[in-house]
Amino acid sequence: MSDFIALWPQSASAYSGRIDLLMWVFTALVVALSAPVFILIAYYAWKYRAGRKADRSDRVNRNTLLEISWALIPFILIVILFVWSTRMFFTVHQPPPDAMEINVVAKQWMWKFEHAGGQREIDELHVPVGEPVRLSMASQDVIHSLYIPALRLKQDVVPGRYTSLWFTADKPGTYHLTCAEFCGADHSEMTGRFIVMEKPAFAAWLEQAGTDASLAAEGEKLFRSNGCSGCHGPAATVKAPDLEGLYGSPVPLADGSMVTADDQYIRDSILLPQSEIAAGYPPIMPTFKNVLSEDEVMKLVAYIKSLATTEDTP
Repeated sequence: MSDFIALWPQSASAYSGRIDLLMWVFTALVVALSAPVFILIAYYAWKYRAGRKADRSDRVNRNTLLEISWALIPFILIVILFVWSTRMFFTVHQPPPDAMEINVVAKQWMWKFEHAGGQREIDELHVPVGEPVRLSMASQDVIHSLYIPALRLKQDVVPGRYTSLWFTADKPGTYHLTCAEFCGADHSEMTGRFIVMEKPAFAAWLEQAGTDASLAAEGEKLFRSNGCSGCHGPAATVKAPDLEGLYGSPVPLADGSMVTADDQYIRDSILLPQSEIAAGYPPIMPTFKNVLSEDEVMKLVAYIKSLATTEDTP
């Protein structure tokens, strides 16, 4: 049955199977705790209905062990579920360092995916089976939410900052993806396909969908065409931070605080340069807000990240 009309979506990852198990265990616990209450309500409503002769005197005896057990056992079961779900939460928010990076830009009303090699997709996402994938996501306009039912994963895509999502798909096939946050008149049409491929087939698809340059190479072109090299290049006369090896390193700020040069910091430095000024440098960098699109900013981030990688390479 198609995912569009199925009551229960297919499972395309081990994580989605664990989510299903957690949900069924939680449902069984809710039923086990609430069913006796509703059964006893119905029983006593029938037993003590109007006109029926029944003993309505106060009972003086009580079962303390039963009362303690009725409070303690559900508490222990709920704590177990809490620990279980918390571990899953941390797992899905800690991607492995070797995860494949794919950039995602959401805009009314489409999904744009860009692979590290420069391959671009609109409303389709191709990934290899059995390999961890990390999505770095940004919105061009309003709040969106990427939802892939087969993975049991959903993540808001928020204007002004990056959000991320990672997964390992283990079942080849074509699945549904959609926007789960109302984002305008054509929200219902902001859908697409999530395609999991065997590794040889995925490699062939990358080759067929090849592009002239990687994201980092395209970011380098933007770096030069927008005049960034005039201040941050090795021959620049203007005093500006050196970008070689910047990504992932601590950056002291003019206000005395310290930040890590991650994706969000680099993005903010491009679009909101006055928000976090590096210590020892004058606040002279202009903003590129409304000059660069979100996918262009992502390419610049990819280029700056590549500078750190190149420096670390022996």
